Amino acid sequence: MTRSGSTPRRSVLAAALGVAGAAAVTTTAAAAAGTARPSATGTSGAPGDAVAPAGSKAKRIAEYHGWTSHADWLAGAAEGVRAESGARPGIVISRPLGSVDYTDPHTGTKAAWEYATWTSPVRTLSVPATEAIVSWNARTPAGTWIQIELKGTYTDGSATPWYVMGRWASDDGASSIRRTSVDDQSDDKSSVWTDTFSIDDPASGLRLAKYQVRLTLHRKPGTKLTPTVWRVGAMGSDVPDRFEVPASTPSLGKGRELVVPRYSQEIHKGQYPEYDNGGEAWCSPTSSQMIIEYWGRKPSAKDLAWVNPDYADPQVCHAARSTFDYQYEGCGNWPFNAAYAATYRDLQGVVTRLGSLNDAEKLIEVGIPLITSQSFLKTELDGAGYGTSGHLMTVIGFTADGDVIANDPASADNDAVRHVYKRRQWENIWLRTKRYNADGKVVSGTGGVCYLYFPAKPTAAQRRVLTELGIR
Repeated sequence: MTRSGSTPRRSVLAAALGVAGAAAVTTTAAAAAGTARPSATGTSGAPGDAVAPAGSKAKRIAEYHGWTSHADWLAGAAEGVRAESGARPGIVISRPLGSVDYTDPHTGTKAAWEYATWTSPVRTLSVPATEAIVSWNARTPAGTWIQIELKGTYTDGSATPWYVMGRWASDDGASSIRRTSVDDQSDDKSSVWTDTFSIDDPASGLRLAKYQVRLTLHRKPGTKLTPTVWRVGAMGSDVPDRFEVPASTPSLGKGRELVVPRYSQEIHKGQYPEYDNGGEAWCSPTSSQMIIEYWGRKPSAKDLAWVNPDYADPQVCHAARSTFDYQYEGCGNWPFNAAYAATYRDLQGVVTRLGSLNDAEKLIEVGIPLITSQSFLKTELDGAGYGTSGHLMTVIGFTADGDVIANDPASADNDAVRHVYKRRQWENIWLRTKRYNADGKVVSGTGGVCYLYFPAKPTAAQRRVLTELGIR
């Protein structure tokens, strides 16, 4: 989380876009998860457009599509990988195509890696997109890693390059690479900002119409090691510019609160400067750890052996290290958090966008909490006691009146983490794409971004709601 008034440590190139006429996006420097990031929201659509449920005729503004079944893996182009069936289908290295040298930009280490690839079928977006976020679930034993790429076709018929959306390994030991995003990727029509593909000038009308995802699995030469990828998917969206969204009507008719562990990020302030110094920078991994433990998973004693024994809640330190993006220099890479959650037994994690708190209510009703990204002034969220240019919290329930019950990691200690926030205030700061910062300047919001973590085998009720929200 970045508090209002603080100076972000990382610059945002999107500031160069500026205004292109009265109807254009006035800024694309969005803030989320501890630093500024762009939001290339479009100008089409009316305020209040939401993610339409299955069968609805309402205008859709976001679509998630995932590849996760055995049939999905067989439908892709496999070069040196094999699709495995079973309880949790996935792909593994079968016969490497060859080897490639990779110099880790964060250690300077150059090493050869055997590799194999899987490329998805072409996906035509039902929502031609200004943004796309790829997320994945995988196991990467020490000595292995994966690269995730996105390539698309614009609505003008031209193609993007293959963009690297992440180089990921679950550990960062001597035999692995440092997980990293890749900066300075652009073709003058679109760019990648840490974890988000973004159209440079949404006001032009250009959109991403189709895309493919490519996975490259790597391992140490001459070994039988292999990553296993269980899920890869992308969320494409075209969220209209809006300072306000219409208020939703509470739909549960009764209060429900899930029993979720409470962890404060603030008690870790100053811990592990190499992982962004704890405190305000750790909202995302702290939120992730709360939801992971809600599902009954925890790191082992071996996993935590590196943590200073004097530190409380060592699992939060572990989550920070396990989500740290060495290029972004922080723990707020959205897909890296979802991938971390999926390293635990039989858990899945995706990054998507939802359309209203009614969607969140459906998830809570079937026992699925969510992690949401929002930014706001101190005066815009009663009871928070702070302002932020980007922060992650968990939604764990709703009161009988429909107000939001949240575990807010930006609290003084664990006992203070549970908050009740006014529904109207919460929904607006989460779903809007435009806001005024403390200096009166127009900046961007995240437009309903959230992380969803859920079992590999959800219940029938959970599967029904996830399917309605586009998660299969």
